[in-house]
Amino acid sequence: MLELFKTVLARDLRLAARRRIDSLLPLVFFIVAVSLFPLGVGPEPQTLRQIAPGIVWVCALLATMLSVSGLYAGDNADGSLEQMLLAPAHPIALAAAKAAAHWVITGLPLIATAPLIGLLFDLSTPALGALVAGLLLGTPILSLLGGLGAALTLGLRSGGMLLILIVLPLATPALIFGAGAVGAVESGLSPAGHYSLLGALLLATALGVPWATSAALRISTE
Repeated sequence: MLELFKTVLARDLRLAARRRIDSLLPLVFFIVAVSLFPLGVGPEPQTLRQIAPGIVWVCALLATMLSVSGLYAGDNADGSLEQMLLAPAHPIALAAAKAAAHWVITGLPLIATAPLIGLLFDLSTPALGALVAGLLLGTPILSLLGGLGAALTLGLRSGGMLLILIVLPLATPALIFGAGAVGAVESGLSPAGHYSLLGALLLATALGVPWATSAALRISTE
């Protein structure tokens, strides 16, 4: 399983390096979408600080959904997905590797740009730290859930819309606790409770979602 995980992860990262424009689209969408809100809402600092956590998290979720729809589609089209599923190792390694590669390609750039986005909304330094910490815990959840949605909708017409309908309700708790951590810091409270809940969600997702994704891939390719 470990060998399959490392092989698929390295393969997806190499493919992303060759398709840099496609890989950068979620990040560009995230930056543009977030940057439009101060223009529409106005330059009032207090208002921007209040809406910043929710806006950043919602845009991060939408950027993740933008890129996750093709997570298995290309491999399914050229037949390589079936070959990977026929490997002796359990397909849970394939599902975990795909989600990990997606997080490295999409999640890490979003986290890296989060402090700059926070400055755009006049967030304080502790709030910026809470925003980055929340995204570190929350974006892997989004990648794992996105992989599950991509597996469930593999080969379906209008699968992108169905994927969003499946994933959005499941990702809502991560969005709430991630934005709540920043709100707690801005209010002078401890964000430890929000971090604990995000960590619990990440642990539960990491343990359960790859199994469900591997089962969905088996069903979708039969």
